[in-house]
Amino acid sequence: MTKKTVLYAIVSVLVAIVYFLKSNNLKTTGDKKTSEISIPEPKEDVIVAEDPIIKEEYLPTSTTKQLVVHPNFTLSYYEKYEQAEWVFYEAKAFNARKSDYKRPFFIQDPLVKTGSADWKNYKNSGYDKGHLCPAGDMKFSKQAFDDTFYTSNISPQKKDFNAGVWNRLEQKIRYWADKYDGIYVVTGGVLSDGLKTIGNEKVAVPNYFYKVLLDVDNGQYRMIGFLVPHENSSKPLYEFVVPVDEIERMTGIDFFPVLPDAIENKLEKSNDYKAWSF
Repeated sequence: MTKKTVLYAIVSVLVAIVYFLKSNNLKTTGDKKTSEISIPEPKEDVIVAEDPIIKEEYLPTSTTKQLVVHPNFTLSYYEKYEQAEWVFYEAKAFNARKSDYKRPFFIQDPLVKTGSADWKNYKNSGYDKGHLCPAGDMKFSKQAFDDTFYTSNISPQKKDFNAGVWNRLEQKIRYWADKYDGIYVVTGGVLSDGLKTIGNEKVAVPNYFYKVLLDVDNGQYRMIGFLVPHENSSKPLYEFVVPVDEIERMTGIDFFPVLPDAIENKLEKSNDYKAWSF
């Protein structure tokens, strides 16, 4: 064996060792953005979007302490009312909404420790299974789309409300997601004692639904809150804009607490929608 051959063999072994060490380090270290939160392993057929994991630091507070983390949205489940008090996700730009998947059946969420409500509570109730995180915003992978059909992600909604003003607001959010290259969304029903219920599990029917939006752009923040009565309306969407503080008082939830206090207080007190294009 020549010296040249021996040298080549040694170099090959060293390269293999370096590659092994780097690969092992990547597997154990993980992405810094998601290393502190337990995310279920994605299925093999997931089409990974540019940044599919929701940033933990933007989560609202959970009054129930029952956080449920799916790969593309997170929710705080309220067992007493058999639905989420909030669902948090990123509405991505148009390129993430191109696929057309077949709608699956609604099923109970296996990650809700107390058990999410059975879909049969909605049967013959007169109410739609209203998505909180819309299936239409999760078309970048079949898993993301299918996960929105967990019953932890729905709330009883009147049909004309679900297909009317609520749908208009969801469409507007998609417009802003395109315009601002993605925005964070928190959504849910305002839950309280004394609400009408449906089904054997007494799923609460909210009188109001809300959405709180946050746009983050190189240290610049834009926030807006919507509080919508649970009835269809032809009013322009800006008439439902309220200070985020008002939604916090009604729900007991602190939205986007990670923001510096001065910025958070200023954004949450304002109901000025001029920063958003209607």
